[in-house]
Amino acid sequence: MSAPGWLLAAAAVALVASLPYWLPKSVVALRVRIFARVNGEEGISAPGREVPAEEFRQVYGHPAANGRSRGAALSDLFWYWLSPGPEVHQEHLEPGPRYDDVARTTRHILAGPSRAEWTELVGRCTGRVLDELDGDERVHRVRLRDLMMPVWAEVYHEVVFREPCPRPVRDLIVGNADDVVSALKCTRLRHMDRRTHLTAYLRERLAHDPPPVPLPALLTEPERAYYLQGTFFNTAVVQMSEAMAHLLLALATHQDVQERLTSTDGDYLDHVVDETLQHFPLFGVAHRITTAEIPRAGRPAIPSGSVLLFNYPEYQRSGTTEAERFDPDRWLSKDTRPTASIPFGVTANRPCPARGFAVLTMRVAAEEVLRRFRLESAVEHTRSLPNRGPCLLVPRTDPRRPRLRLAAMRLADHWANVPRSLTQLVLGTYMVWDARRQGLCRRYFAESSGGPSPSVVGSR
Repeated sequence: MSAPGWLLAAAAVALVASLPYWLPKSVVALRVRIFARVNGEEGISAPGREVPAEEFRQVYGHPAANGRSRGAALSDLFWYWLSPGPEVHQEHLEPGPRYDDVARTTRHILAGPSRAEWTELVGRCTGRVLDELDGDERVHRVRLRDLMMPVWAEVYHEVVFREPCPRPVRDLIVGNADDVVSALKCTRLRHMDRRTHLTAYLRERLAHDPPPVPLPALLTEPERAYYLQGTFFNTAVVQMSEAMAHLLLALATHQDVQERLTSTDGDYLDHVVDETLQHFPLFGVAHRITTAEIPRAGRPAIPSGSVLLFNYPEYQRSGTTEAERFDPDRWLSKDTRPTASIPFGVTANRPCPARGFAVLTMRVAAEEVLRRFRLESAVEHTRSLPNRGPCLLVPRTDPRRPRLRLAAMRLADHWANVPRSLTQLVLGTYMVWDARRQGLCRRYFAESSGGPSPSVVGSR
């Protein structure tokens, strides 16, 4: 082969070998720009040039920052991902009597179990799912999000219906939640059959054996099924599964932190949970539409009808020194705690209904896992967690470190980022286009004022 041929071959090899180092990040940046363009010029980033970090809470908590879906192009995309039933999803209901009715019902359902009952329920459900692993004496390779999803499917079914979750129903809930979160992360297109099967079960269940807590009186029978599906068997299951995957993966990739848990009291695990939620907030960007002008001292007022894009990760990084370092000890003192931390939102603007018990239940589930296994992982840990958290569960009776398996895991995850990032770019671009084409939110508000609400179920 001639010299130019060797040079071309070497350049090609170098290009291919370097793909995992630059292509995924470039594709993610491109995908972010595509999503950012959905709102065009109307989106105001916070924190950003117009709303600096020091004004984040003030603007977020202002009474006029209370519009949810109507009037924002980005709403079409979120409704597309959350259908069926986004029009009655608690996060997307506009302020008013229907929202008040729904929020009150959610509080009543979640207030049912006492603190002791939450502890027993989560521990029991986690233990049952772990019991299903094939043998306690072998190393298990799992995806942490997949491992945790059946746990929270069982937990929230029992919280809603006050009875254990049958295995076929658990499979319906997991199928729905997995489909929603996979579409949100653009790793897979939506499969509406997984969602409609759960909807059919809930409608049948509500017709013959409704839950003990009365459901929102201002919703129709179909809307009540959508409410349960969206609030509990979509958002609650997905968010808690993601939170637990982040927590367990953080322990797996920080062996010193995991080892310290065996020699410290329970408060340290709470600090690990806090640090996990600080590094990997469950919310990415939350959009709100202003329903009135928001005045500000020394700055122009934010006009009515503006779309505010509240960036949780960016805001939380702004109040943390050495933000990239995973350090649970920063939570030991008020002097070292991050000044910008809103893992469950801002109290004045619809905070997460689970804020009162989320840390408790995460701790209980983590303790049950750690009682049986040591966690080991060598994969990249990002907030979006598109890899679903590959991890090895090593029995506590096995003192060896699976170094060869960890090296293979690191290499496999490294290269899996290349096709996965391209898949996310293609599917994400398609879903943005399809969401704008269907205009589920836009059509709902246009048609609901002049006739019956349209069917908001979307397509595959």
